[in-house]
Amino acid sequence: MAVTPVHESVWSDLQGVAFTQGYLDAGGVRTRYLHTGDAGGEAKPALVFLHGSGGHAEAYVRNLEAHAEHFSTWSIDMLGHGYTDKPGHPLEVAHYVDHLLTVFDAIGAQKVYLSGESLGGWVAARAASDHPDRIERLVLNTAGGSQADPEVMKRIITLSMAAAENPDWDTVQARITWLMADKSKGYDDIVASRQKVYQQAGFVAAMSDIMALQDPQIRARNLLGPAEYGAITAPTLVLWTSDDPTADVSEGRRISEMIPGARFEVMSGCGHWPQYEDPKTFNRLHLDFLLGRA
Repeated sequence: MAVTPVHESVWSDLQGVAFTQGYLDAGGVRTRYLHTGDAGGEAKPALVFLHGSGGHAEAYVRNLEAHAEHFSTWSIDMLGHGYTDKPGHPLEVAHYVDHLLTVFDAIGAQKVYLSGESLGGWVAARAASDHPDRIERLVLNTAGGSQADPEVMKRIITLSMAAAENPDWDTVQARITWLMADKSKGYDDIVASRQKVYQQAGFVAAMSDIMALQDPQIRARNLLGPAEYGAITAPTLVLWTSDDPTADVSEGRRISEMIPGARFEVMSGCGHWPQYEDPKTFNRLHLDFLLGRA
């Protein structure tokens, strides 16, 4: 008997979830968010999710519901990304961190639980290093910022600029599929969501600004090392995967060893988006850590 393909829908991931989509004024930057976890008026600690380069808040559609029980949960479009304002200049890590702090202020959170993937992990680590008083617990999920691999940087630029310059189905799908361990799926809804983002007027220039961190000279001055990781005081989980296309497991372990007391976990059968490819495992590991259960 043939197996009927399952259509993976962003809407079905959110269906039944009490969430809102909207915009914050974060220090004058119109910032898009997905938010859940405040139903019933119960005050909960804030959790902020940060996506990767060229990404958007939908990277966490499969994680919002699970975390809403315990946290006021925010997934944002980072500065220059998605539908958040584009500043019109090359973006370095300090720009993202400055914007992130204004997001914390806009949601009324003095301290947050912070979880970042790829570029989001880079920004999260820098924020935790420079502003330890603002971070309760930290998760670095296939995080960037610890090394400069010329081949990976070239691949990111090539795929990202191709998708922005000609956002047809195939170029955007190629950018999404590269993130995933399972290349057999089409990821249609995520592709369609990202295609809409990339079709915005002026997004080629915005993508060029996002790609600044793939420039060797710019990247070099933004990289994190023992001094920056060593200054992180928040309890930290470094989460890696068996099939990450940006760096192997040993790099994730190396990052964890530079952070005092950090915990290290590896998810098998996942690429750069474990929170999407295996949300059940991710949500369990993530919540157990954030809630201090393991």
